[in-house]
Amino acid sequence: MNGRQILLGHGSGGTLSHQLIHDLFLGAFDNEYLAPLNDQAVLPLPSARIAFTTDSYVVSPIFFPGGDIGKLAVCGTINDLAMGGAEPLYLSASFIIEEGLSFDELKRIVSSMAETARQAGVKIVTGDTKVVERGKGDKVFINTAGVGIVREEVTLSPASIRPGDVVIVSGFVGDHGIAIITHREGIRMETPVGSDCAPLHGLAGSILSASVGVKAMRDPTRGGLATTLNEFAASSGFGILIDEKAVPVREEVRGACELLGFDPLYLANEGKLVAVVTKDAAQSVLDAMRGNVLGPDAAIIGEVVSDHPGRVTLKTAIGNRRIVDMLPGEQLPRIC
Repeated sequence: MNGRQILLGHGSGGTLSHQLIHDLFLGAFDNEYLAPLNDQAVLPLPSARIAFTTDSYVVSPIFFPGGDIGKLAVCGTINDLAMGGAEPLYLSASFIIEEGLSFDELKRIVSSMAETARQAGVKIVTGDTKVVERGKGDKVFINTAGVGIVREEVTLSPASIRPGDVVIVSGFVGDHGIAIITHREGIRMETPVGSDCAPLHGLAGSILSASVGVKAMRDPTRGGLATTLNEFAASSGFGILIDEKAVPVREEVRGACELLGFDPLYLANEGKLVAVVTKDAAQSVLDAMRGNVLGPDAAIIGEVVSDHPGRVTLKTAIGNRRIVDMLPGEQLPRIC
């Protein structure tokens, strides 16, 4: 690689582009659908119902405790599929790279993507690379799109939520947000917090296998748990009441929030899910979560209510109640 840095020519479609594809991407992502290097991947789909999603990743810094932009780009799109009850199968991966990014950094990102996809049983089957001039980007941005299959009996929708349903979160909230902001700002913590970045389709599958009473699932990324619950309330037209004492938050995250002025309910997560289930299904789903490596700290945190339709209310640790709104803007930019 010339100069061990990415040049504008690596995005030109010419010789340097082809060298980059063969020397890096093809070796890392190699599979029977990518190998022909056509402008599209022709894929078998073993189901009449598919889920399709896309997401872009601009996290800063691109390497952080517990992950990197590559791992995040694979996990995030897998998780968007999984929250609809889909089994993820295929991903695309497109890169917008700033001129001057070191080849070693790009290789590290691509290797992380390949390993994460391999562990998740997902294939990266097509992609694209563009290079922008130095100073016109910030190292690298990644877009991934994903395709998965949905079993005929699975139908998840926040619109199906009803009063009496139970809200369950799969573990500690706020880890990813605190991992990013402390690393970005050089804040040293006595006990560092790592990102929870992880693919959730295995956990989601366990939940769906445990009970037919699952109404909706979502991974609370940007805007955190509070935003996800507000989306559920708005879609269903009912209220949601949450018990602050029941929401699992690490002491390290709570302490960092007090220091920095953040609310853990609004911090991004990249390896947690929120499920709304019928009351009868709650214990089975909770047990399924706790029996999975990604859910040992799962907790029931609240319920759907007829009161305050379309709003989320928090019962505080001292017994008061307050409205939990969506944030009007971005609490932490470039968190994912």
